[in-house]
Amino acid sequence: MKHSLLSVIAFVLSGGAVFGENSSRKLESDIGVFLGNPRMDVKPLFNEIRHPNIVVTLKGTVLATLGDKKLLVRRSQDGGNTWGEEFTLAEPAFQGGGLTVDETNGNILAFAEDRHPPAPLSVYRSQDDGKTWRKVEVTINPDTRGNVPSMHMNEHGITLRHGKYAGRLIRAARHYGKANYPKKHWPTHYTTAIYSDDHGKNWKTSKPFSDMGTGEAGIAELSDGRLYYNSRSHWNAKKPPLRRREAWSSDGGATWENWRIVEILPDGPQDTNYGCFAGLVRLPIAGRDILLYSNCDSPSGRNHGTVWVSFDGAKTWPLKRMVWKEAFQYSSLSVGRPDTKSEGWIYMHFEGQLPRSHVARFNLSWLMDGNPTGDGEVPNISLDHEGEKS
Repeated sequence: MKHSLLSVIAFVLSGGAVFGENSSRKLESDIGVFLGNPRMDVKPLFNEIRHPNIVVTLKGTVLATLGDKKLLVRRSQDGGNTWGEEFTLAEPAFQGGGLTVDETNGNILAFAEDRHPPAPLSVYRSQDDGKTWRKVEVTINPDTRGNVPSMHMNEHGITLRHGKYAGRLIRAARHYGKANYPKKHWPTHYTTAIYSDDHGKNWKTSKPFSDMGTGEAGIAELSDGRLYYNSRSHWNAKKPPLRRREAWSSDGGATWENWRIVEILPDGPQDTNYGCFAGLVRLPIAGRDILLYSNCDSPSGRNHGTVWVSFDGAKTWPLKRMVWKEAFQYSSLSVGRPDTKSEGWIYMHFEGQLPRSHVARFNLSWLMDGNPTGDGEVPNISLDHEGEKS
């Protein structure tokens, strides 16, 4: 279905602010809210099952989800200081790549498969900031190869904010081939994306990612409207070390181009060709393309959870800082909303020593005290910010 023309115009003319009943809320802010004194803390969150994800609603409520047997949710309404009791969104349920916040109306979508895919998919919608959920019917159309993708396990979806596709929902997806096991099927898997122009009722599937054996990915929109795609290589015939795969889209996620291997970003521990699910997010700073990526930074074993920073929209990744030294499995990244209690915080929901998960939160100033990677120059953010204000 085509965009609602009035919705697109309203989104563009608002200068990045949402419209409808949430029209008073802006989506992007000044870099200063992420600076100040370095801040960082870590809290345990769930104590069962696997597959973490995290998003922040338009009202600033932080929603953390987890699920490989049932889909669990916890909410924080004070920026992550305290968390409400966990509740079950769906059971049986396998986390289908986290939640997607529709920034045009504040609704939230959850995807859940009955078991490890390939498996039947259910979609749930919340219209009250993640408090309650109801199952909804959606249509997901196949890709150019005739395949309808699975949703597991990918980073949360996003709402596009810039250019002609503003208002579109998009999230990474994955084709599992005939099966997940035995491993002989893994080279037939590939990553892709689904996108919707009618608030998640009908979805189209993008052209498949160029590299086979990929799966588990994240998407970020840059300030010029282009999309950045970063994927795990779920199985690769090449010997370690294993690095991430990336591609770009200039048509709102319909096709992906300029595929390459990101030599600076590890895809999990470097003694294996198996890869690891990673977090990806863009900081909502007007006119800047600061991206964050989270994964293991380890020669052996899933540990040393680290965040890498790009200041130029993924051209280079010159800075990294370790968040968690101990066991570190899958991770998901999200960012606080302007003018809410979550503003200025970066959130990472990650698996520690299984089956326990944790949420780390920190600001950009804390990341700036990290270590240079040698991949480009680390800018003087504080100096740049002072220049912008003067």
